[in-house]
Amino acid sequence: MKTILTTLNAKYIHTSLALRWLYVVNREQHDIDFIEYTIKESVDKIADDIISTNCAVVGISVSIWNVSQSRDLASRLKQLNPDIIIVVGGPEVSYEPKFFIDNWDIDFVISGEGEFVLGRLLDALQDMNIDEIDIESVSSKRKISYKPAQAEIAELVKYPSPYQLERDDEDRKNRMTYFETSRGCPYSCQYCLSSLEKGVRYFPPEYVTDNLDFLINSNVRQIKFLDRTFNLNKKHTSLVFDFLLQNHRPNLSCQFEIYADLLNDETIDYLNNNVPKDYFRFEIGIQSTHEPTNIAVRRRQDFPLLYSNIEKIMNGGVIDLHLDLIAGLPYETFDRFRKSFNDVFQLRAKEVQLGFLKLLRGTNLRRDAKFYGYSYDEEAPYEVFSGNDISAKDLDRIRDAEGALEKFWNSGRFTQTMNYLFDEHYVGRYFQLFDEIGQYYNQHNLPHMGYQLEDLFRYLNDFLTSNGIDAFALLRDDYYSNFKRRPQGFWKDSMDKRDRKRMLYNIGQDKDFLKRHNIDRRIIEKMTAIDPLPSGEYLLTIFFDEGRTQLVYP
Repeated sequence: MKTILTTLNAKYIHTSLALRWLYVVNREQHDIDFIEYTIKESVDKIADDIISTNCAVVGISVSIWNVSQSRDLASRLKQLNPDIIIVVGGPEVSYEPKFFIDNWDIDFVISGEGEFVLGRLLDALQDMNIDEIDIESVSSKRKISYKPAQAEIAELVKYPSPYQLERDDEDRKNRMTYFETSRGCPYSCQYCLSSLEKGVRYFPPEYVTDNLDFLINSNVRQIKFLDRTFNLNKKHTSLVFDFLLQNHRPNLSCQFEIYADLLNDETIDYLNNNVPKDYFRFEIGIQSTHEPTNIAVRRRQDFPLLYSNIEKIMNGGVIDLHLDLIAGLPYETFDRFRKSFNDVFQLRAKEVQLGFLKLLRGTNLRRDAKFYGYSYDEEAPYEVFSGNDISAKDLDRIRDAEGALEKFWNSGRFTQTMNYLFDEHYVGRYFQLFDEIGQYYNQHNLPHMGYQLEDLFRYLNDFLTSNGIDAFALLRDDYYSNFKRRPQGFWKDSMDKRDRKRMLYNIGQDKDFLKRHNIDRRIIEKMTAIDPLPSGEYLLTIFFDEGRTQLVYP
């Protein structure tokens, strides 16, 4: 019975570890294979591709980003072949299987970790009528099972590694590798599906290090660890960190989800003194600094300790940090969210992710939606529109500020300008700046998509000028920092192309200037941007392979 496993990844660079586990565990006993697609591909073409394999069973891994496409794919497959058996699994379907059985054109839902459950289901499909199948963690029109499966890790590691498949050899350098050293989460955050899992289970140390060794010695460029709280167990954390540091390879980066409260000075000092630049990236979920909110969502957090630990990591200057906030949580009004944002942004981490509450299927917060007065989208990703504590208007305003945050901070393109603004004009009022930029965009009908880099600089300069702030020189430096070679133009040109060329040629003929700066004429003419200064002089920005330098002429 030929079986095809599939999913629709959000992007090509993403890969599905779930499909690989299902494949390696079941391939010896069953005729099984997997194919990955992306959400941008045509569902009809995907269905045609799958049908062309002449498979009898299709397994679809469903996540929040591919819900609608997965539903459409199942429907299309049934249209093309009414006899095909469709099994769905994944986090999106695991906790409300009845909804999917009742509303999708499918035959089975596997809840939880399906590596061994899938094998039992395929065995049953070979041996009995589809209507007679009764397997724990498998739902059908005959019976709904609400017990998510948990795979025994001691059994999983007996199978070939999902990280070492030969078919992935060519793709590793171009795609992200997802890696798990544990499963489960010890916390009970009410908006998170991980809160529904019981306990934390670890893969054996030698299994972890053997597979990391293989990946490090392959051409993989990025490893994203899937552990919900990577640093929960100090001994386990040290094992992985030590191994990665002892086996560091250039052009490899590793990303972890870290619970910063659990870090101590010893670990932080060790990391700051040993981690090579650009090797580690930490994602740290803070979500809110309002204690009544944290209590309501059962999130344990010591913000002063967390803040102090993050600050110490940042002072080390070697680990990139990505800090998360969620707008729309219980008891957090617009003003209180603004305070949470300012509390967190004060750290000025490289990235601050401002997300919006989503009421995921199966979570307790979705169950309590009426209590908190939530109105939310019934379609994935189930984002909240409003609640008792925050209006739709306020959430839309935060979304506008989030757009400005992404463009002007998280992009990393405006570093000097933004830090100047926060140091001189918006001290402690970080959210206000992004809020004002967001409102400026709305008032002037500026595009949120389809813009050029030059447009962003122009819009920000116009916004600042309208507020009496002159940051032109810093904006110019930030603009040039986005280029490794001389750009064709400048976002606020005060010289036309012919005048620039003529002036650079004349400077290239000034032998005294060239000798004084020990620079070749051709560098001036070919690698230099020129801008007139208010003093009547000219700023020369020279783009060398190793970086930029600036000179003033004459």
